[in-house]
Amino acid sequence: MVLDNVLLDALLKKASESGRLRVAHDLRTSCDDNSQRMLNALLPGTVVPIHRHPATAETLMIVRGSLVEVFYDEEGRETKRFVLNAANGVYGVQIPAGQWHSVIVTEPCVILEIKDGKYVPVSPDDVMDR
Repeated sequence: MVLDNVLLDALLKKASESGRLRVAHDLRTSCDDNSQRMLNALLPGTVVPIHRHPATAETLMIVRGSLVEVFYDEEGRETKRFVLNAANGVYGVQIPAGQWHSVIVTEPCVILEIKDGKYVPVSPDDVMDR
């Protein structure tokens, strides 16, 4: 598989057709692959709730466009903000295991997300109500 503009354009088109304004593309090589590697196409207006991954760190890299990665404390107060934009030379952030976080999409973007271990859905205890 080639990760090129044709693929990114197709993912952003799918995201525009989704009610969630985002779409994920699995990059694992088989169902036996115990990693989590995906491209996520996100459009402004998508809502990604504040959440955490208690058992794994997450690497987030911007491939196209820009977004803001926001870290929060246990009470939901913003603690850090990272503007990711490849054009400005800020490509990604390492999100520690257990860190509450979310994104604000500032222009159509595609990100690469990598986490350790098999996919485990985020439990309700790991999504912050706001």
